Formats: sequence, structure tokens, C-alpha cells
Amino acid sequence: MSNEEHEGASIEEQLIEACRRDNVELLTELLEDKEDSEITRLLNQTTTVMGNHLYHEAASRDDIIDHLLDQPDFECDPINRQEGDTPLHSAIRWLNAEPPAQRPFGHHLIDMMLEAGSNPRIKNKGGLTALQLVDPRNQELRDLIQKHIYAVQNAGDFINVSDSSSNSVAAPGGAPPPPPPGAAPPLVNHVGAHDEDDDIDDDAEFSGSDEEERAEWERRRKNRR
Repeated sequence: MSNEEHEGASIEEQLIEACRRDNVELLTELLEDKEDSEITRLLNQTTTVMGNHLYHEAASRDDIIDHLLDQPDFECDPINRQEGDTPLHSAIRWLNAEPPAQRPFGHHLIDMMLEAGSNPRIKNKGGLTALQLVDPRNQELRDLIQKHIYAVQNAGDFINVSDSSSNSVAAPGGAPPPPPPGAAPPLVNHVGAHDEDDDIDDDAEFSGSDEEERAEWERRRKNRR
């Protein structure tokens, strides 16, 4: 779109045109100097008169998609008004209509969308997921999407082997495990136990004769009281 064509067009209309034409330069120019919150609003809320979001319009063009996915808080699964499609549905519809020679590029594009977070299990208004929409003759794409579905389903099923290799078993109530057979029992520090110095009888009279011992006895007695 030339500068003359830009005149009178809103920023939303220009963004739609940039996505349709795979024009990264125009998209970058339109978003330049804008706050992240404004960029997020424009990219996620701009729609065509048919109800397509920018991502739907870009769904067959890899350069512009790559740039969109780098933007802050970009929505990967907006739903269009007419079919209830996500952009992933749109990309598959486009590829279904292309000749087999276009499949390597299409597979790369769809793989990029899946890696970025597009959900292949969302159903459109016809009740079809992205996988169900794939041309049955395109087994490679079906396998690609199925691989991503399995990866999402199995996420979190793996454990850290080092975390599960400990042989110690905690006792009920968080107490330490018992010592192995034959080991000496651990020393226990009983609360309220007295040191030897605490066993002084406050009512006893000093029976020694050394003046230093008397002074020490008097000091302890005062401290106890």
C-alpha cells in the first residue's frame, strides 16, 4: 500500500492491509513508539468487516506471523465471527486449497503457530477441530498436529528421577525417620531439663570456708532470685 493509499485509512485498516500483504515494514511502522498496552489492544481487537482478526488475515504468511507472535500478549486463538475458526483453522483451510507442492511451506507455517501456542483442540461452529479439518490426503500434516496434541496431553507426566531416588521415608507428623537397626538412639534435648548449676538449693547455707567460693555462692543465689 503506497503512502497515497494510506491517506484517510485508519490505523486498524492499515494493520489489516499489512497482514494481508505480509508487509512487516508497514506493521512495524504503524506500531512504532506505541505503548505495549496499545499494541496489544490494536493487534488483538482489530477485526475486518467479516469478523476476522489480524491473525486470521495473516494465517498464510509466515513473515508477518513471525512478527505478530513477537508482540506483547498476542492472542494465539482469537475466534472469528463467521465460522468460529481460530487462525489455525484458517491456515489449514488455506493449505487444503493449495497444490501439494505448497505443503512443505504450509507445514512449516502451521508448526510455527502450534509452537507459539495455538490450540489444535478448539472446535469451530461446525464442531471441527484443526485436526479434523485437515485434508485426509495430507497425512504428514495430520501427524504433525497429532504430535503437538500428544505433547500437550503428556506435559507434566514426567518426574525428576533424582527426586524419587531417595530411600528415606518420613515418619508421620513430619518427625525424622527412625534410626536403622543397631544404631544408637539420637540424643534428645528435653525441654525443661536443668543444668548442674541449676540444682542449687536456695535455702541451704554455705558450708565452705574459701572466700572466693562464698562470693560465687552468693552470686548464684542472687541470680536465682
